[in-house]
Formats: sequence, structure tokens, C-alpha cells
Amino acid sequence: MDFTIRAFTEADADDIASWHYPAPYDVYDLSEDPSLDIEMRESARWGATWFAADDAETGTLAGFLELVASESETDGATHVEVEVGLGLRPDLTGQGIGASFVQAALAFSRERWQPSAFALDVFPWNERAIRCYEGTGFERGEVYVRTFPDGNEVTFLRMARPA
Repeated sequence: MDFTIRAFTEADADDIASWHYPAPYDVYDLSEDPSLDIEMRESARWGATWFAADDAETGTLAGFLELVASESETDGATHVEVEVGLGLRPDLTGQGIGASFVQAALAFSRERWQPSAFALDVFPWNERAIRCYEGTGFERGEVYVRTFPDGNEVTFLRMARPA
């Protein structure tokens, strides 16, 4: 599947809020993470960090991206890393199109920010996603616990790759 990436909209947020993944992937439902739903609805982020991915053939919403670029300086050189967050519509998962979705996100990020590296976090139990990310060049890093503002602690696997 080919993807067209564009600025996110309120209609996209409404659509994604209705998505329901089968267990154990239902942890990705927006109803499980109200703070993510709130972030998606912040219009200042649309086209800045939040993007929609449409099926290039049908024009229908196929997924979403949160892409956050950050700069650091090492030995006088500026480096850009893009933090990749993404979600594919539930009926499209498990069909072998994840790699093309990730590649579309990376290509879009390269054009927009010219990064030197990409990073993402994934649940360590989600081997299906991890295999997809590894197939697109990401390597497993550390497993760590992140504490959210509401006090909730979540374990993630950090993955990274050069741009």
C-alpha cells in the first residue's frame, strides 16, 4: 500500500477515536489513553507534529503519525533526531503493510527535517510491531519505565536507527 501524508484534522481525530483494536492491542485504543486524544485535538500541532496518512489509492484515512524533531549539538555539529509515533487503522494491521507505512513516515521526515537519526518507543511485548520496525532498520535498545504526569508507569522498548 502507498501512503499520502498530510496535515492532521479534527475529522481525523474523530475517526481515530472510533478505532478499536483486538486484544491485546486494545491498549492502543484512544479510550485507553485520553491524554493522547487530547493531544490529537490540539490544532496547533496539526501539520507541525501530527499528520494523517491516507491510502494513496482510495484517499481514506489509513493511519496517523506524530513526528517530533529535536536538535542537539555534538562537536560543533547540529544533529536532528525525529521521534516517531504512529498508528495504523485496526483493519489494516497484521496484513504485512506496516513496513511500507513506517517507510512512508521516515521518507516524509527526511524531506521535512533532514534528520540524522530516528527513534521510537514500543511496548516490549508487541513482537509484531518490533519485527516490523526491525525490518525497516530499527534496532532494539534499552527497556525502560516511563512515569506519566498522572503517575501511571509504563514499560517501553526504545528502538533507533540512522536516517
